[in-house]
Amino acid sequence: MKIAVIGQSLFGQEVYCHLRKEGHEVVGVFTVPDKDGKADPLGLEAEKDGVPVFKLSRWRVKGQTLPDVVAKYQALGAELNVLPFCSQFIPMEVINAPHHGSIIYHPSLLPRHRGASAINWTLIHGDKKGGFTIFWADDGLDTGDLLLQKECEILPDDTVSTLYNRFLFPEGIKGMVQAVRLIAEGKAPRLPQPEEGATYEGIQKKETAKINWEQPAEAIHNWIRGNDKVPGAWTEACGQLLVKNIQLEDGKMIPASHFFKGADSSALELTEEELVIAEAVRSAWKRILPNVLEVEDSTDFFKSGAASVDVVRLVEEVKELCDGLELENEDIYMATTFGDFIQLLVRKLRGDDKDNKCIIDYVEKAVNKLTLRMPHQLFIGGMFVGAEGAKTYETINPTDGSVICQVSLAQVSDVDKAVAAAKDAFENGLWGKINARDRGQLLYRLADLMEQHQEELATIEALDAGAVYTLALKTHVGMSIQTFRYFAGWCDKIQGSTIPINHARPNRNLTLTRKEPIGVCGIVIPWNYPLMMLSWKTAACLAAGNTVVIKPAQVTPLTALKFAELTLKAGIPKGVVNILPGSGSLIGQRLSDHPDVRKIGFTGSTEVGKHIMKSCALSNVKKVSLELGGKSPLIIFADCDLSKAVQMGMSSVFFNKGENCIAAGRLFVEDSIHDQFVQKVVEEVRKMKIGNPLDRDTNHGPQNHEAHLQKLVEYCQHGVEEGATLVCGGRQVSRPGFFFEPTVFTDVEDHMFIAKEESFGPIMIISRFADGDVDTVLSRANATEFGLASGIFTKDINKALYVSDKLEAGTVFVNTYNKTDVAAPFGGFKQSGFGKDLGEAALNEYLRVKTVTFEY
Repeated sequence: MKIAVIGQSLFGQEVYCHLRKEGHEVVGVFTVPDKDGKADPLGLEAEKDGVPVFKLSRWRVKGQTLPDVVAKYQALGAELNVLPFCSQFIPMEVINAPHHGSIIYHPSLLPRHRGASAINWTLIHGDKKGGFTIFWADDGLDTGDLLLQKECEILPDDTVSTLYNRFLFPEGIKGMVQAVRLIAEGKAPRLPQPEEGATYEGIQKKETAKINWEQPAEAIHNWIRGNDKVPGAWTEACGQLLVKNIQLEDGKMIPASHFFKGADSSALELTEEELVIAEAVRSAWKRILPNVLEVEDSTDFFKSGAASVDVVRLVEEVKELCDGLELENEDIYMATTFGDFIQLLVRKLRGDDKDNKCIIDYVEKAVNKLTLRMPHQLFIGGMFVGAEGAKTYETINPTDGSVICQVSLAQVSDVDKAVAAAKDAFENGLWGKINARDRGQLLYRLADLMEQHQEELATIEALDAGAVYTLALKTHVGMSIQTFRYFAGWCDKIQGSTIPINHARPNRNLTLTRKEPIGVCGIVIPWNYPLMMLSWKTAACLAAGNTVVIKPAQVTPLTALKFAELTLKAGIPKGVVNILPGSGSLIGQRLSDHPDVRKIGFTGSTEVGKHIMKSCALSNVKKVSLELGGKSPLIIFADCDLSKAVQMGMSSVFFNKGENCIAAGRLFVEDSIHDQFVQKVVEEVRKMKIGNPLDRDTNHGPQNHEAHLQKLVEYCQHGVEEGATLVCGGRQVSRPGFFFEPTVFTDVEDHMFIAKEESFGPIMIISRFADGDVDTVLSRANATEFGLASGIFTKDINKALYVSDKLEAGTVFVNTYNKTDVAAPFGGFKQSGFGKDLGEAALNEYLRVKTVTFEY
């Protein structure tokens, strides 16, 4: 059967697709015009199939049908009109034109609740049964003959959304297809609608949606659930009632005082002086947009032909009109229609353009001669919000075991909200619209802000993670700043290539590749370098153009949340960065399972990494990069610079209290210098000052958290029990907090637990190897399933090159250690994972390559 589909929305799209699958010929689709540059799903799907699509803003003017519209329709020769969801008035000349007439979907059991808000009134009236009707369209108000009806039970807590998703959408699609099938088979009934039970209630409007409290509780419940979304049931509160915050349907929390300041209800009434300015700005728009006959409130600056140079011109013209008012290019991109731009401009002129600034509930602490102001809630969609159910947990200061503050504990529902915010920001937000160079400028600005707050961030790292403050300044925070600056520079250098392929003679071909962002990325970071690990992954992710949901380690959330605040100050659009402190087994798992997350970047244990990899495969085959466990060998040959080998060997193990993924997990020392090396190391260990990480002369701070401290104690007990020699350390320090003594083991044999397993703490494991036996020590060094890093100390360049070639590790340090740089790729081999952080290689983890071929 030849069918014309008239309507819109995902519902219309699904009906269209199912009709084609049934073998019907859809001769044309009539839908609504594009909105904000986006086509309706029905029209978009039909265009893909080559079906004629007509995007009509109206079918008639002043009650008179437009002849050219009818002519376009009649030329298609449709035998049936199918109206799955239609918001426009369709003239009877079109309704009655086909041989079989027209059928239309209605979300109620007609004749009850005729009218556009039928589904809402089903709930408001407390009906026990609901459903939908497919009827033969006529010129009445949903009064045509009935073809098919299906009903369902209305549950006490049903809303429009639940009823639609559970029944009206899926069953409605099946119903429309069944109705067409009945028509094609000549079995479709035409049952006149009875008058008994017929009702009509008007379209919902705000002025009629006020709650009447003088009625039973059940009626109030039905009224509120029936008036959901738009316009929404509302009431007035007075007396002593205090509402501090309001949670919106999407999960965002806003101050109650800002509730009526949303985009739909925030239009300012302009003064006479402001009206004069508005008209002057309108004239500027006319000069910049010569093709626009009249600049109206709905006129879009860019859709009307403006280019980037026109943005600069408009900014400068407005500055002259408004006595040097501070206006930025981004302001134009944020308010592209004339009406929105005038509203933004007037707010700036009045000095109240900060209304939409994020409200942050800080925890304040006087520490390190600073007043720390630390956010402690989840960060979703550009706002700091409490977790579902107001769940919180305590984050602990490892220096003394005291509680720093209560932190919001994310739940699975919070992950869904954060992913939805990130997806919306990626697909619909400004982030995907600005050019790459502007994206880089935002990341540069973020790096500058991190530098301005460097002392505060380093202090939080010391407070929350036990990082030695001076090290945190240089590495934890310093390298984080460098990372964002490095990747900011990459933003406008992410390039594809052109590829010569065989031509399709006599025509020719052009093939090119594009490197595109993946979409929503989930990043799960460890507790040893809370800010730096976040930066290593997030900087590359954002530079590539993605949006992100970050799960910091549960025990070290505070620098991640401070980072979130800085993204706002930098102007990173809302929803681009989202941060969820919480349990790895809950939040990390949901990110791995979520169908809208397209990439997971994880740093952590091999065991958890394997689980994440499996979840990513089973969910939606999402891309994954893993930086996992290590047992990095450091081989010290007798021909080394011994003083430097001792110094760097100490750093290779004790750097950051041994909580270092590339820490030298095992040192192999050539026999002839073994005893001398051990003696010098022990001398240096005894000079190390263990103490408060905020003290400037501290070398060795507390371990990150209590559970890890106990793990180190047990690790050393294993070593002693197996026969290794405990030269020094091996015990918890007798003082408050989670301090562990720097430890040295010798006589460690290959079969021992401490020779094979990572301690992730300040424990040096030393084994001998015979003088000159290079291949044997290489074999021992590679006899592990880990391959993250490795090191060599020798003055013999030939030996250094030979050994570095043979070592099975992603990084090899020669006569140095821990020398990482933002430009150098970092990542492991074997069960230390795959994928790279840092360097150009890291960008590829967050990009996808698309091949495009033209024929000409």
